[in-house]
Amino acid sequence: MKKIGGKSFIIVLSLLFCACFTFSTSFAADVIKLGVAGAHSGDLASYGLPSVKAAELVVKNVNAAGGIDGKKVVLLIEDDACKPELGSNVATKLLSEGADVVMGHICSGSTKAALPLYKEASIICMSPSATNPPLTQSGDYPNFYRTIASDDAQARLEVDYALNVLKVKKIAVIHDKGDYGKGLAEFAKQFIESSGVKGQVVLYEGVTPGAVDYSAVVQKIKRSGAEAVIFGGYHPEASKIVMQMRKKRMKMYFISDDGVKDDTFIKVAGKYAEGVYATGPMDTSKNPMAIKATKEHQEAYGSDPGAFFLNAYAATQALLNAIDKSGSTDYKALSNALKTEWVETTLGKIKFDDKGDAIGIGFAMYQVQDGVYVEVSK
Repeated sequence: MKKIGGKSFIIVLSLLFCACFTFSTSFAADVIKLGVAGAHSGDLASYGLPSVKAAELVVKNVNAAGGIDGKKVVLLIEDDACKPELGSNVATKLLSEGADVVMGHICSGSTKAALPLYKEASIICMSPSATNPPLTQSGDYPNFYRTIASDDAQARLEVDYALNVLKVKKIAVIHDKGDYGKGLAEFAKQFIESSGVKGQVVLYEGVTPGAVDYSAVVQKIKRSGAEAVIFGGYHPEASKIVMQMRKKRMKMYFISDDGVKDDTFIKVAGKYAEGVYATGPMDTSKNPMAIKATKEHQEAYGSDPGAFFLNAYAATQALLNAIDKSGSTDYKALSNALKTEWVETTLGKIKFDDKGDAIGIGFAMYQVQDGVYVEVSK
């Protein structure tokens, strides 16, 4: 055997290294990695798990049809439990795993914590449910998109409904001190105060998430003389507050947000949930694509889909459509495709404005009637 030494040996090693590196890069390029981040455990898992299932169904259909440009889509699923401190950890993990785009996060706080990391890495992140207005309106996160309207639109609907439909004047505004709940409450307070003689904020108060007892704030609501409560936050706190209010025979209206428009709220609050109002994404259940997606869920998982399922389905469709149309996972190419290419989704035909908000998506008001949420306005 002829001995290889000196420069010849170095050249051979270099060629072998290049060949291995080329093979590795080519293999990686043969798949598209879709990160799915959200609350998959804990009290708010009922918001995050439907998004995982939505992504699974969309990806299953895409791969069955041959993938995107022949490339298979794979899912990287990570749980942040809707906690900001875990949001950044999940983002770091998804980036280390090579995520090309991310569908999530679910809650505004964890989304806000993760976005700077995605921004630095030039990764698009699209949420089906993070509604905090500054996420798009501040201009700080050009890499962020969402398939749900922002909290200012949600708060506007809640206040208008309270003042113009329910005809109340005295309103207590309560929130959970988080990015989502407090942000919505601040808009509600602002809209009430700018209504002139129509409305008055008689109480503005924050509560601590996870507390066992909310009797102190319930008592303040009672003493305030409020005719209605607008609550910004999630169903665990809302269910406890509503139950304690009703047990004290406080009959004022309770109006909340899409963080409460969830079947889990009704299950926990039971009979005390009856009559509660909550804003949520407009009903698109008659959309043929939404009907098909819902049937897919029922057949695959043996149940009806949960909160934000259709929004997550649409977000996954929009991201993969952008990759398909641009023929790339490049940040600039995807950004351009998301803003210029209309895509048919479970929410209807959508594209995104320059801030990252979906065009053609809004909120409606719902009320719990006979144990289910029923749309009462559009």
